[in-house]
Amino acid sequence: MTSRLPWPGFLRRLFSLAQKEPAFLLPFDWVKEKIPIRGWRYLGLQEVEVDKIVGSVDRYDDFTRAFLPVHGEDVRQQRIERAMERGEVLPPVKLYKLGEVYFVVDGHHRVAAAKKTGAKFIDAEVVEFLVDVPLSPADTEKDILLKAEYAAFLRHTRLKELRPEAEIIFTELSGYRKLLEHIDVHRYFRGIEEGREIPYEEAVVSWYDRVYRPIVEAVRRTGILKKFPGRTEADLYVWLSEHLYYLAKEKGVAPDLEKVAKEFAQKYGGKLRG
Repeated sequence: MTSRLPWPGFLRRLFSLAQKEPAFLLPFDWVKEKIPIRGWRYLGLQEVEVDKIVGSVDRYDDFTRAFLPVHGEDVRQQRIERAMERGEVLPPVKLYKLGEVYFVVDGHHRVAAAKKTGAKFIDAEVVEFLVDVPLSPADTEKDILLKAEYAAFLRHTRLKELRPEAEIIFTELSGYRKLLEHIDVHRYFRGIEEGREIPYEEAVVSWYDRVYRPIVEAVRRTGILKKFPGRTEADLYVWLSEHLYYLAKEKGVAPDLEKVAKEFAQKYGGKLRG
């Protein structure tokens, strides 16, 4: 699907993507394109937390993430604000819901006025789209891309079905692509060792149990994650696995995992920041 973002909006979003805090509304079509949807259901009329409304179907470039009008307030919004202050009952807004994130279909000015007047909830008619990855109102567009990669990884490997306790979170894009490469390499060498073709799902489980989990457990035992602010166990797994590979190739023997983890943290801790 071709992006519908106009060029000025694209530039603003490019700047926003580089920030740690979200600045602009999430575009519904863009999120829907990135995050697989497995169905929908009508939730009807309900009260929705105003702070969870952080996206829009077609006016994502007209408001900031805090629902401040990019081009300034107009007469219509001022009229709605005065009506709210008088306690008038306004029609419910129409929202789409993905995870814990709400997107405005109709009623942008009412949401903006609710935010400005400090309202905690707003009446809304809600349609929910069902997704398999958690979406949060605090998510930036980079977070959405990461979650989209995670969703694709889980669909391809079925890891959540094979190992329900697995939780692999990256802070940088392309991490899951590297994991797929690791699984393929692990599958190849296991096939050579055992003289048979290893089924893909067996390779996924074997990689998780024999490669990924031991490294993550070493990270936990040594407590080195705290030396890498803003990073995750999955980030460290990638760095450590690559470091271990080169050490093993150089020395001809498998190095001690915990010793290498501590040395890695001593050398690189604080430098590889999120």
